[in-house]
Amino acid sequence: MALRLLKVPTLATAVFASSGFYLYKKRLDFNDLSLIRFGRAAATTAVISYDYLTAFKYVEYGTEEYWALKSKLSELFAFFDETPQGAASLAQVHKAVLHDGRTVAVKVQHPKVQQQSSKDILVMEMLVRGVHWLFPDFAFMWLVEEAKKNMPLELNFLNEGHNSEIVSNKLAHLTFLKVPLIHWDLSTKRVLTMEFADGGQVNDREYMKAHGINVNEISENLGKMYSEMIFIHGFVHCDPHPGNVLVRKCQKSKKTEIILLDHGLYQVLQPDFRVNYCRLWQSLIQQDMPGVERYSRKLGAGDLYPLFACVLTARSWTAVNSGISSVPVTLSEDVEIRTNAALYLPQINDLLNRIPRQMLLLLKTNDLLRGIETTLHTRASSSSFINMSRCCIRALARHKRSKIESRRRCLQITLTECFHLWRLSMYELFLWLKGSLLGLRVSNLLAFLP
Repeated sequence: MALRLLKVPTLATAVFASSGFYLYKKRLDFNDLSLIRFGRAAATTAVISYDYLTAFKYVEYGTEEYWALKSKLSELFAFFDETPQGAASLAQVHKAVLHDGRTVAVKVQHPKVQQQSSKDILVMEMLVRGVHWLFPDFAFMWLVEEAKKNMPLELNFLNEGHNSEIVSNKLAHLTFLKVPLIHWDLSTKRVLTMEFADGGQVNDREYMKAHGINVNEISENLGKMYSEMIFIHGFVHCDPHPGNVLVRKCQKSKKTEIILLDHGLYQVLQPDFRVNYCRLWQSLIQQDMPGVERYSRKLGAGDLYPLFACVLTARSWTAVNSGISSVPVTLSEDVEIRTNAALYLPQINDLLNRIPRQMLLLLKTNDLLRGIETTLHTRASSSSFINMSRCCIRALARHKRSKIESRRRCLQITLTECFHLWRLSMYELFLWLKGSLLGLRVSNLLAFLP
């Protein structure tokens, strides 16, 4: 049936801007790691003026063309909303109702996006080469490489559907996570039909306040979800911008849910890379500076490991040395980071060319998550570091068990894992008691004791 949907004629679809227009108009910010997904970022700035599923208003009512469009949709859906719920660079999403009464979201790829994306990448490559010729320090060919690799994956909506099922299965134990189900009989490479799920954007504090959603709970659960993806499974959703992460109160259970959308771009982490990344974050959280240097070097940073630690955590080198889990983020530190980002642009460029390609999308993902935390005012909370530590402990224990055959040694590793997780839980309980009303009263009482 999905094949018939693709036969709906295209009346008028135009992309107003190409990558060249994007580069010309947008002031490049090299501290903005979303540039990694240049193809999408460029096209997002475009003005998409028409699309075949919204073109009814340009077709005269009662004409043969009008009824041809209408009949194709009525065969598949009892109701189809011609006004899109949202439009993006690659597609737009329409709300529809199947003949059995189920509400679905239909994601339809813009008809000319395949051809346009190839032109975008070509223009981008020419511009990057031209700028590099004029300014030799500008060596951002990795942008082109990443766009060439990722764009075909994003243009295949069947790949997106499979990714959504994989992550749903891997994170099935996270009861707060909702991944919409895919209707495979109504899906092709250019049309993806899925369960309709609505909610407010994850950075919409007013929506959360109006619906009784705890901001700290959302931030903590978001951290849990991504820590599991990165450290445990090595299968990472790399586009957590607010439009792809919704929150809502479930009507049945009354529990808060996070809805994860747009599964077109995932990063699969190699085991050795993932283990070294785990150990690096453990070293950062535990203020183990020799470990920070060791594992940064293993991840390709070389002598630029201090800069790498700062880029990874979005903290100053002073804060990294003092302990990112214990030193709060300040306004002056943010100003210092922005200033240094401009001063050390050549070194940042060198660093990005050194590190493994799979690190690039992780940096971009960290950047988006950090932006959400900043909006929610939960950035660098102790709970986020505790969740990361817990996942790192589990991931490293699993890795060690996979390398040995001795049951006795496996038992030792498991017992050690359980001990470290228990100690972490006790620390979490201590922090909770310290911040609770009872903890405050005890602190006040102790203050009066001699």
